Amino acid sequence: MPELPEVETVRDGLARHVVGARVRSVEVLRDYSVRRNDGGAAAFADQLWGRTLVAAARRGKYLWLPLAEPPLVEPPLAEPLQVEPPLVEPVETTPAAALLAHLGMSGQLLVRDGDDPWRHPHLRVRLHLDGAPSGATALDFVDQRTFGHLAVVDLAPTPDGAPGGLGAADAAVPEPVAHIARDLLDPALAPGTPGRDAVVAAVRRRRTGVKRALLDQTVVSGVGNIYADEALWRARLHYARATDTLRASDVRRLLDAAESVMREALAAGGTSFDALYVNVNGESGYFARGLAVYGREGEPCPRCGATVVREPFMNRSAYRCPRCQPRPRAGHAR
Repeated sequence: MPELPEVETVRDGLARHVVGARVRSVEVLRDYSVRRNDGGAAAFADQLWGRTLVAAARRGKYLWLPLAEPPLVEPPLAEPLQVEPPLVEPVETTPAAALLAHLGMSGQLLVRDGDDPWRHPHLRVRLHLDGAPSGATALDFVDQRTFGHLAVVDLAPTPDGAPGGLGAADAAVPEPVAHIARDLLDPALAPGTPGRDAVVAAVRRRRTGVKRALLDQTVVSGVGNIYADEALWRARLHYARATDTLRASDVRRLLDAAESVMREALAAGGTSFDALYVNVNGESGYFARGLAVYGREGEPCPRCGATVVREPFMNRSAYRCPRCQPRPRAGHAR
């Protein structure tokens, strides 16, 4: 499944390639891909027609493109002999709705030339565009495993009054995402901010293992299994260490490590293990070769040389160095 750096790479690509474009028409080739849109596929196409994509925003693994209001289908007719009204400066309004995307396990958003006759075999939705800054004439949603989805949703005000997420201009977030916490690349959670301090306090209030807390999307979003293991290795913490036994400095060190590893992955284009994750140009990331412990069972720890181990964790795996990340002593594990 794409993790936060992969989704941020896509968001950045959308910001550069399609923000400012107008939706000319919509093709829904598989209704299941818009299953969460009220009114189904027909309503999805109607709600997007004529709207301009005004930004590309992200919180955790959710992407959204705020939508400007569509033009009137027909301009209102003037009354006979009506006196010409005075000129009024147009007032920009805050978008009330957005195109929300969740990539699921294999979803891709790809910019295309809509006149190209070739179509991806797993194309689910195509937005035909006018005026894209890159010259692209289509935005394709491709999804092999069909766990991802698109929907046009209402925007709700953020409780803290800060922009909804990275790339957002307004203090609004899609209603289905309102329960998702901010992520560590969000400026509102930068080190030293009240937002980051609140996350530290929230982790320490939990009575659980530290990796479980790091994966809890209501505490901090966007950290998946790969980057959790890498952050814990950098912070020299065992995944089962009880959160209520951690000092504030331990949690800050862990959050700093998680942010650092994700920024490094972002610079490399994300972590790709197969062809399912690509950016908007169809290119894969290369951070997998820089992982210290994840997926490296039996290999030497790059820091101390001890053999990396893999252990079962929440129906998945946890990778750690037994020397750098020893098991917590009795009473300090969950």
